[in-house]
Amino acid sequence: MMEVRLARHYGFCFGVKRAIQIAQNSKNASTIGPLIHNNEEIKRLNSDFNVKTLHSIDELNDTKKAIIRTHGIPKGDLKYLKKKGVDIIDATCPFVTKPQQICEQMSDEGYDIVIFGDKNHPEVKGVASYSQTKAYVVLSVEDVKDLKFSSKIAVVSQTTRKIEEFLQITNYLVTHYKEVRVFNTICNATFDNQNAAKQLAQNSDIMIVIGGKNSSNTKQLHSICEEFCKDSFLIESEKEIKNEWFKNKKRCGVTAGASTPDWIIQKVIGKINKI
Repeated sequence: MMEVRLARHYGFCFGVKRAIQIAQNSKNASTIGPLIHNNEEIKRLNSDFNVKTLHSIDELNDTKKAIIRTHGIPKGDLKYLKKKGVDIIDATCPFVTKPQQICEQMSDEGYDIVIFGDKNHPEVKGVASYSQTKAYVVLSVEDVKDLKFSSKIAVVSQTTRKIEEFLQITNYLVTHYKEVRVFNTICNATFDNQNAAKQLAQNSDIMIVIGGKNSSNTKQLHSICEEFCKDSFLIESEKEIKNEWFKNKKRCGVTAGASTPDWIIQKVIGKINKI
C-alpha cells in the first residue's frame, strides 16, 4: 500500500487567509484583479458571496465596493479608485505592503531600486509603482550585470521567490557597488513551505503540488520538488490526477501553494487514497 504524506508546512498563508475572510465579509463587492491565484477558490467566492473579479481597472464602471487583491495594485490605480469615490476594501497582504513602503522611502532618499521578481507579476508591478524613480526588475545575476547603477542601491524581493536566488543577486551587488541596502522581503510562510517541500521531495517517489498554475509561489514549490523528485506534478484539483502516475510508487508526498484552500487539498488526498 502506498504511503501518503503531507509536507510539514503547506497551503494557506496568513495573507491569503486574511484576504479570504475580508472577501467573505464584503458581499457584492468586486476585486481589482483575482483576489488570489487559485481559480477554484475564486469561483467559490463568486458563487457563495457574489464577489466578482475585475481583470482591469477599466472594468470598474458602476462598481461601488472594490477589494484590493492580496498582491496589491499600482499606486496610480489606487489613486484612481479614490478619485472615483469607490469604497476601497484593502486586502493587500501586509508582507506585500512592506516592499511597497521600502521602495517609496528608499527612492525618496536617492537610492536606485532593484526588485528581484517577475516584471509581469501583479505584486511586482504594484511594488515598482511606489518607487519615485525608475525601478529595475531582475530575475538573475545576469540581468543585474547588464545594468548600471549609482553608488546607492536598495534591493527588495517579490515575496514568493527563492531565497538562494535572492542571495546570488545581493552578493553580486554588494561586491560591485559602494552602498547596498538589502531588505529581505521574502515571506516567512514562503520560506517554510519551500523548505518543507524540499525535505519531503527528497524522501518521496512522487510529489503532488496543489495550487493555481498562475501562482508564483506554487510554481516555485513545483520547481523545488522537481529538483529532488523527478515525478513531481502540479495540479489545480483532483480532476487532473492520473492513475498511471502512481504505478510502482511507494511514497507519495503532497504539498500546496499559499493560495490553496484545505477543501481542495482534502479532495486531492481523498482521490489519491482511492488509487
